[in-house]
Formats: sequence, C-alpha cells, structure tokens
Amino acid sequence: MYLLRLALTSLNNRRFTALLTVFAIALSVCLLLAVERIRTETRASFASTISGSDLIVGARSGSVNLLLYSVFRIGNATNNIRWDSFEHFAAHPRVKWAIPLSLGDSHRGYRVLGTSAAYFERYQYGRNQALQLAQGKPFNDLFEVVLGAEVADALHYKVGQQIVLAHGVSTVSLVKHDDKPFTVVGILARTGTPVDRTLHISLAGMEALHVDWQNGMPARGAAKLSAEQARALDLQPRAITAMLLGLNSKIATFSLQREINEFRGEPLLAILPGVALQELWSLMGTAEKALFVVSLFVVLTGLIGMLTAILTSLNERRREMAILRSVGARPWHIGSLLVLEAFSLAAAGVGLGLALLYIGIAASRGWLRTQYGLDLPLAAPNLYEWQLLGAILAAALLMGVIPALRAYRQSLSDGLSIRL
Repeated sequence: MYLLRLALTSLNNRRFTALLTVFAIALSVCLLLAVERIRTETRASFASTISGSDLIVGARSGSVNLLLYSVFRIGNATNNIRWDSFEHFAAHPRVKWAIPLSLGDSHRGYRVLGTSAAYFERYQYGRNQALQLAQGKPFNDLFEVVLGAEVADALHYKVGQQIVLAHGVSTVSLVKHDDKPFTVVGILARTGTPVDRTLHISLAGMEALHVDWQNGMPARGAAKLSAEQARALDLQPRAITAMLLGLNSKIATFSLQREINEFRGEPLLAILPGVALQELWSLMGTAEKALFVVSLFVVLTGLIGMLTAILTSLNERRREMAILRSVGARPWHIGSLLVLEAFSLAAAGVGLGLALLYIGIAASRGWLRTQYGLDLPLAAPNLYEWQLLGAILAAALLMGVIPALRAYRQSLSDGLSIRL
C-alpha cells in the first residue's frame, strides 16, 4: 500500500505530464468502446432493417442483389414479376399477407416505390416496429405521395406541396413526368432505414405515370394523356419488381420458399431476409474488422505515449531513486514503483474513458436514434468490453515492466553519486 501511495505522490509531482497521459489513454479507450458499441448496434440495426417479413420474392437473380434493390433501394432488378404471379402467391393458403413493390422512378436522386396500403399496415423494421406517420395520412388518391423522413427534411417538403417525379434513378433526369404532378399527403416518422429515403405512391399511380409510354420511353407521335384522362383508364399493374410475404406459420417458410423457387409460371427467387442480411453483412466484415483494428492501434498509441513519458522522466528521477535506496528501498521496490505508476495512469485513463463514453452516449443518443436508427444503450460494459479493458490494463502492466527493469538496473549501480 505504501508503494501505491508513493507512486501516486510521484505522479502528483508530475501532474501536468500525468494528466496529459491519462487524457490520451482516456480518449483511446473511449474511441475503442464507442466503435465497439456502434459496431454491435449497427449490426443489430442492419439485421433488423426489415422484420416481420418471412420471404422476399423477386425475379431469379442473386439473394444479395434481390435484397439490395427490394429493401435498400440499391441497384435494379434483373427482371419484373408478372402481376398474376403476385396474385397467385398472395392468395396462397399459407400466406397471411403480401406487399407488392414496384421500383423504377425517382425524384432528385431518391427512389420512388409503388406499393399498396398493406405496406403501411404490415411493413416492420427494427424490433418489430411498425411504420408511423409523423404528418398527414397514407396515400388514397391516384396522384398522392407519402415521403420518407429524410426526403422531406433534405428537400424541405411539406404536406400539401406538389412535386414532379422523374423517370429513371439518376440524380438529374432529363425525362420528367411533369404532366402528372403528385401531392404530398403524408410524411413518415424517421426509422433510420432506407424507408426514410423513399417516396411512396400507389401501384395505380405508378401505372398512370407510364400509361402513355412504350418500351420504357414516351410513345412517339402519340399525344400525352393528362392526369384526368389517366384516371379513366384501367390502371391494373401488369408487373411489379418484388413482393414481401408474411406467412400464417413460420414452419411453412422453407416449404413455400422451395415452392416459389420451383414455380413453373416464371423464374422466381424467394429468400429469407435474415439469411440474406447476414450474407450481405459478411461481405462488409472486412471494413468492420479494419475499423476495430484501427481503434486498437489508437489504444496502443496511447499506451506507448505513457511508456515514453515514464522513460523520459527516468533520467530526471535517478537522484530520487538513489535517495529511496539510501533509506532502505530495495531494487524491486523501485521497479514495483514504476509498474504501479504505469498501472495507475492506465486505470485512471480507463475510468476517464468510460466516463467520456457515457457522457457522449447520453448527449448523442437521441440524435443517433432519429438520424441513423441506432439506439446505443446506457448500460454497464458487457463481458467482452470488460475483457477489452482488462487487456488494456494488462498491456499497461507489461509496458510498465520496461522502465521498471531499467530503473532496477540503475538503482543497483547509482548509489548516491549520480553522473548526469
């Protein structure tokens, strides 16, 4: 105990250097734990981008590609699904509900999704959280649109405002549906998922936009149909991009998946969202590990800074060590003193790092939840985090051995006569 008091007193005499070292270690510990918590929560949030849907069905391609364009609105489908195929499986006795998804248009770089009222009733994200409207109501008319939260915030749109959709998915489009404007009737609450970056219209509205088009282009030589003329037409969709299925029983998932994959009406692919999400996350695992390794190197840098500070002070403290030897301190006492100094600096850095972590989480928790859908818990460190902190303290002890050995050897030869 007296050695610990002596170590703390010695650090107090060099308080400015000690505080800088503690702060450097604290910042590195805070960064490491913050990265670990964000990494863990991001994985959980990523895995729950879509929940409650048992199967995602699209044209036959790859599972990751189907997941990307149907859930994340990235890329395009290799082909569409015929409407009668959707009706066939929507009426399947094992299917409880079905949500059609139709992609293809955009608005200032944001994707437009054609769907049905079931989307607002059945689509879930996170831990089985349903979509909520922050303002307005779901679409009910042919030319009504419901905006995701990010679209509304970024473009400063309000309920009642009219907007024009564009053909294609580029940020700047030369082909716009300016003859058929849509009215904003609702804005969804923020979810932290791709829903926030999507404009939602009805399937009939999607058909109305292209009713006077042929082969993906405006029909040449034909007069454009106005919005009122489009209302009088049969706007039953002929094809959609994908569909989400909820089943009556989870037990039937694999058998229905096999039935869809072997469907003879057209080549289809059914995937389990959770499995596809894990497959996609594994592709991003390298970046995740790289971020963690960078954080470890930051901690190592802080510990090396501590070692440098202790070693630098050794020459200045050789007379101090010699005096301690003269009053009865043994060489191992001198070595233990420096090991305790290193451990005390690391322990103080870990404690301050934890405090900075919780202050940061408390200050940014609401913002992270609304902007990115991340819910960082204000919970005690879990077992893995305690293991990381223990490893940091163990590394500090090992690094403390280096100046301790040097001081041990010097104290044996210096005596009271110091040659500076």
